[in-house]
Amino acid sequence: MAKPTLPHLATPGALIELRVTPKASRNEIRDEDGALRVYVTTVPEDGKANAAVIKLLAKALGVPKSRLTLLRGATSRDKLFRVEP
Repeated sequence: MAKPTLPHLATPGALIELRVTPKASRNEIRDEDGALRVYVTTVPEDGKANAAVIKLLAKALGVPKSRLTLLRGATSRDKLFRVEP
């Protein structure tokens, strides 16, 4: 499956909901029926998976990591991010 490019979601104040799968075989973002799924190879301990998600999402959006704020889901698979101005 082709990697989605997400710069259209990078508007300031945009909310991005996604579901994370840690310990995956590769790092990738998929658009599955309109819902974003993020797969990361890191383990979900000490915030390592969250850091990997932020890095991958920032690259796909074309924004610096510092512009992404995790609003909800620090310890959950379902996460909500906001793109800061």
